[in-house]
Amino acid sequence: MEIMNLKHKGRLGQTLIYLGKLFRLFLFQNDWKVLPMSAIIAALVSFAVGGNLFKTMEGTMMGSFALACVCVWNGFFNSIQSVCRERAIVKREHRAGLHITAYVAAHMIYQAVLCLMQAIITIVICGYMNVEMPTKSLITPWPLFDFGITLFLITYCADMLALLISSFSKTTTAAMTVMPFLLIVELLFSGSFFNLPAEAMPLTNLTATKWGLTAICSQGDYNSLPMVSIWNSAAKLKDIEVEGMKPVREILVYAEENGLKDEILLESGRVNQNPDLAHEASVMIKCWQWLVFWTVVYVVISVLILELIDKDKR
Repeated sequence: MEIMNLKHKGRLGQTLIYLGKLFRLFLFQNDWKVLPMSAIIAALVSFAVGGNLFKTMEGTMMGSFALACVCVWNGFFNSIQSVCRERAIVKREHRAGLHITAYVAAHMIYQAVLCLMQAIITIVICGYMNVEMPTKSLITPWPLFDFGITLFLITYCADMLALLISSFSKTTTAAMTVMPFLLIVELLFSGSFFNLPAEAMPLTNLTATKWGLTAICSQGDYNSLPMVSIWNSAAKLKDIEVEGMKPVREILVYAEENGLKDEILLESGRVNQNPDLAHEASVMIKCWQWLVFWTVVYVVISVLILELIDKDKR
C-alpha cells in the first residue's frame, strides 16, 4: 500500500513520509543509541585532552583535533548504514514512483537533527567536565553559538560523506569496511596536527577535520596563547651537569624567581604563530564555507548514485 501511494505523492509529501519513518526508527529500533555514544566519546576526550584546551598552543591544537575527530566519528556512525541497510526497499520503491531527491532530503533533515543534538551534547559534556570554552566570538555575539555552529558543520559534513558511502555500498558490511579507511584519511590529512609533505598539503582541503580544526583554533585565538613545549623540554634537561654545574637549572630558576616564565612562554608562542589560524572572522567564514561546500557535494553525488539504483546489478 505504501508503495502504491508513492505514485500519488509529490516530493514534499514523500519527504514527510520518509522523515516520519526515520524518526520511528530512531524511537523504536535503537537508532537513538548514537546520542549516548556521542556523550561517552565527548567525556573521554574531555578527560584526556580538555585540561589545556584554549590555554596553551599545544593543548589547543590537540584539543581542537580531538574535538574535530569526535564530530567526524559521530557523523560517520550516524548514517554509514542508513541507506545500504534498506537498499532493496529503495530500489523497489524507486520503481514505484519514489523521488530520490525526496528520499535524500528526508535523510538530510533527520541527520541534521541528530547532528544538532550531538553538537549540543558535546558542548554540555565539555562544560560538565570543566573544559574551558571559547570566550571570544567572531561571527555571532555569542561565543558558544559560534563554537556550536562549527561542531555542527563538522558533524554534518562527515554525516553526509557517510551517507554518500552508504548510498554507494551494496551491503552494510561493505560500508563498515570503507569507514575505517575514511577515518584514517580524516585523521592524517587534518592539516595542522600532523607534519605532512608539502605535496600532500592540498589534500587536506578535502577533509572536514582540517576545516573544523582550523575554525576551532581560530576562535580559540591560538596565536595569542603561550607555547609550553620548549620550557618543558628545557625542564627535562635541568639536571645535566657541565663542569660540575647545572646551567639549565640555574636559568630556569632565575626565570621563575624573576617572573620571566610567563613572558618566555608567550614569546615562544609569538615566534610559532600560524597565520592560517588567525583569530579573524574571515578565517572562520572560510572554514564554514568549505564545510558547507563539501556537504553539498556529498549530497549531490548521493542523489546521482541513487538515481541509478535501478541499473545496479551488483
